[in-house]
Amino acid sequence: MTFVQLSEANIIGTIIAFILGLFLIPLVITFSEKQGLMDKPNARKIHSHPIPRLGGVAIWVCSILSFLSLIILSYYPYHSLLSGLLLGSSLMFLLGLVDDIYGLNAKFKFTIQLSIATIVYCLGVKITSIYIPGVGLEEIPDILSYLLTIGWITGVSNAVNFIDGVDGLAGSVITISSVTLGLISIALIPSDTVSSLIAFILAGSMLGFLTYNFHPARIFMGDSGALFAGFLLSVLSIMYSMKSNDIKMYVPLLILAVPITDITFSSLRRILKGTSPFVADAEHIHHKLLNLGLSQNKAVLVLVVFSIITGWLGTYIAASDTTKYFLYAIIISAVMIILNRHAKIVESNEEERNKE
Repeated sequence: MTFVQLSEANIIGTIIAFILGLFLIPLVITFSEKQGLMDKPNARKIHSHPIPRLGGVAIWVCSILSFLSLIILSYYPYHSLLSGLLLGSSLMFLLGLVDDIYGLNAKFKFTIQLSIATIVYCLGVKITSIYIPGVGLEEIPDILSYLLTIGWITGVSNAVNFIDGVDGLAGSVITISSVTLGLISIALIPSDTVSSLIAFILAGSMLGFLTYNFHPARIFMGDSGALFAGFLLSVLSIMYSMKSNDIKMYVPLLILAVPITDITFSSLRRILKGTSPFVADAEHIHHKLLNLGLSQNKAVLVLVVFSIITGWLGTYIAASDTTKYFLYAIIISAVMIILNRHAKIVESNEEERNKE
């Protein structure tokens, strides 16, 4: 007998992931500091002192444990694509974790990402058709299906990683995108319960992480967290598009507008300069906002507001009757972060006074 119904599962999954994050992230911070697993400043980075970079470990653990908790509560969302979703995201997390600890060659890392995307494609996560205005839904050849699928998965995964350059930016965009994908997955007929559940769990994990990641950040998500979350967003968007037969299948382009825009212009800029698109630089959108004189918090605010607007538009196009829930979710998320962040500031001030 199913103890937790869908609507309850989404809420409970989000709350479990959020609470787990509040407890796990301090442990990861302490462990990273003791082991020297820190992100050190350089010419391309904007932080001025070493900061723990294994936030992705907490994000992954929170997401997996939250999902297992719902299974223990007798809610098992069976789905034929679930294996691809969990296996691929975990492999992407491990790839990022190895890179965070040891550092990997960019081209080698990209090759492994292509391999992971291929495994997921073989497990059934694939773009099989596209909607052409005035023509309708058209099936595409297998080779094009493969190229589009692995291109989207690796592209979005790296795009999310690219925007992780300012405190709180990547986590905020991921949270907004997850909430949006979760809502439009519910609105599908029939509803995609697994996509919705995973999306809300990811949002809860990110909310817990964000309380320690807003400027001044106490921890970074690293490649492990960014690639894990980016992979989930890419696959969740494919699973949504697979069930859409009209212009709505392109809604994920709106939802992920911030990371897609950044990686597109970054890659074109590097290619036009004659450099490899894999070579990192300090000319991303957030860097340009900082160069205009904006503080980190204001730069994040600009991109977050833009992400909320595109997310709301995506929700409206996909299912206009769910837009109010999108706004509710964003407001509740903001309140949760603000209250917890305020508590941590008060706690930090008390610790400083005690030292004096």
